[in-house]
Amino acid sequence: MMQKTLSTHEVFNQPNPYGGYNILARDPILRETLKREGADWAEPQLNTFAQDLADPDVIRHGYLANRHVPELHTHDNFGHRINEVHLHPSWHELMKLARRHEVHSLPWRHSKPGSHVARAASSMLMAQIESGSLCPLHMTYAGVPVLRNSPALSTQWEPLLTSLDYDPRYRPIADKKAALIGMAMTEKQGGSDLRANTTTARPTMEAGVYELTGHKWFFSAPMVDCFLTVAYVEGAPPGQISCFFVPFWLPDGTRNRFSIMRLKDKLGNRSNPSSEIEYNGTLAWRVGDEGKGIRTIIEMVNLTRLGCASISTGIMRQTLFRALHHTQQRSAFGKKLVDKPLMSNVLADLALESEAATSLTMRLAGSIDRAAVDQHEARFSRVVTAITKYWLAKRASANAFEALECHGGFGYIEDSMMPRFYREASV
Repeated sequence: MMQKTLSTHEVFNQPNPYGGYNILARDPILRETLKREGADWAEPQLNTFAQDLADPDVIRHGYLANRHVPELHTHDNFGHRINEVHLHPSWHELMKLARRHEVHSLPWRHSKPGSHVARAASSMLMAQIESGSLCPLHMTYAGVPVLRNSPALSTQWEPLLTSLDYDPRYRPIADKKAALIGMAMTEKQGGSDLRANTTTARPTMEAGVYELTGHKWFFSAPMVDCFLTVAYVEGAPPGQISCFFVPFWLPDGTRNRFSIMRLKDKLGNRSNPSSEIEYNGTLAWRVGDEGKGIRTIIEMVNLTRLGCASISTGIMRQTLFRALHHTQQRSAFGKKLVDKPLMSNVLADLALESEAATSLTMRLAGSIDRAAVDQHEARFSRVVTAITKYWLAKRASANAFEALECHGGFGYIEDSMMPRFYREASV
């Protein structure tokens, strides 16, 4: 029970603690778009997930996972390079919950129409509690169709990537019951211009297997079991970049040869580690045709862009809900804040834009569901994915700041979670 009376004064005109709400049950816009995009069959499952996310312990896990940031352990006690990232127990609890609810795998486990829509909705719900953990989950979701370009790799890895289990142990894949996949693409000199990369791949005596030499400036979630990367094959014509699969552990049970150099000290997304890595004879398996790496990996890029859009939308929804919660209970100058005309205008703008974001994100997810059988939808998704990711990321930052200001000074305190949402929105 809350203590409302202190030794020096009584606490009043403060809102009740936020939490304990089923955010899907309170969001008619999200439920309506599920139905419109043909995914209303998933509402019972999503409702269960939303109920689990309402648990105060889960909300606390989100707070702790960001308060206690990841730590890089490059070597063991005996001087061996191990490349291990240690995360707070709350991170693992969030990952376990999300995998149980198929945030990483729903379309690959269900052939129903609307499965990408349902997965986008699950991401939107998760982002309202903690979004750093969505990075490896989104990459795992997005990596599955890319791996299918290599039937041997897909047969071995897809059951582990789509498993409902969560296995964070650093072990050879033969000893694990679940796996995560990541992506290491950009370099210092190129950023998103992948053709400016300088990483090279030298063919080995084994067909389809290469040794990588180079560096990657951003490798998010370096605690995954494998990742996709791009490099130039030695001797190939200029500009022909290829896609490669890199496991942490080699088939003989030894660690692959690469070095995690450091973890980034980031503005937001602090629960999720991002790193720099160097390849020095790193063994990698080519995925897709040689010289067609960008075409091969673009599906992963586009699906992670959908993931970014769903996170931005989730943040816009949650910051709106929290602004409404605060202003409906806090009074100033004789009225509830929500009844002040200028505040009402701000809240109405936040509501309108967050509802538009929900509609756009779910429409995009629906087009991805229908792209295989409808060329119009395929063209729509190709164009609108990048636009949606860009626009909602821009608007989420502005909306999060406005929602934070609705709280006054209360919103600038970390315990309110509003500063975290504001930092996350910029990612």
